[in-house]
Amino acid sequence: MTNAAFDQDVAALRRFNRLYTQRIGVLKPGLHDSRFSLTEARLLYELANRDGLSAGQLCQELGLDAGYVSRMLRGFERDGLLKRRADASDKRRSLLALTAAGRKAYAPLDVASRNEIGALLKPLGEAGRGQLMQAVRGMENLLRLDPAAAAPPISLRPHRPGDIGWVISRHGAVYAEEYGWDISFEALVAEIGAGFLKNFDPEREAGWIAEKDGERVGSVFVVQQSRTVAKLRLLLVEPAARGHGLGHRLVATCEAFAREKGYRKMVLWTNANLLEARRIYQRGGYSLVKSEPHHSFGHDLIGEYWEKKL
Repeated sequence: MTNAAFDQDVAALRRFNRLYTQRIGVLKPGLHDSRFSLTEARLLYELANRDGLSAGQLCQELGLDAGYVSRMLRGFERDGLLKRRADASDKRRSLLALTAAGRKAYAPLDVASRNEIGALLKPLGEAGRGQLMQAVRGMENLLRLDPAAAAPPISLRPHRPGDIGWVISRHGAVYAEEYGWDISFEALVAEIGAGFLKNFDPEREAGWIAEKDGERVGSVFVVQQSRTVAKLRLLLVEPAARGHGLGHRLVATCEAFAREKGYRKMVLWTNANLLEARRIYQRGGYSLVKSEPHHSFGHDLIGEYWEKKL
């Protein structure tokens, strides 16, 4: 990355910080119109939600100066919000806990924070919240990492020869292990994969493979159902690659392609017991338009048809 690009990233993150701190009201003298500062409220949160904390732990985990924390804790004690007790395993250390008055003082802060964030999320709608939560989880995962030990990124690339065989194999294995589906499901995936290769129209259809450290960890395909309707197929995220928003990313990639090609709607078929996949579709703004029971892959299932206007 060039120095100019890095400087632009720094400026963008600072801009986001200014926006977010303004929206949640932390610039006011008292957080949520209380008598507590942001730092005091954070100490109260930790004390209210964790047992057996020491002053040293608070300083270390929050990255705060010991003298600064000590002054705030003494203020809490003076106001009757905090009590100390000796640590049975180390008499030199005191453990901290909120008194009944302390919990009473913290309660309206907790309610106000929940209400404020709720008011921030409500206007976004389900689709907007899904996009925001995906971004939040991505930022959280990245910022928690030690840069020196960061995991390799997951990249997406177009499908190429040999990928369909992997897609068929992994669908069969993953669904057998997680849902107990029999070999007829692998046969269905093989039919879909063969049809995709045989009838592939590169101007209207596409497939992507997710890779991490050179290994395939996910897949998704978009095919033409009609001139205005695209169909999402063969979405798969390996168990080891879950929890990082990859499923949402794969679906969003299909949607971007479909919009570019002039499709007006994306449709898909799934089953009601595939809860993780359903959450991706719900958060992505898809609507369930039809469901029907069927017996397939050795089980009684409920098939579902979802769609989204692009």
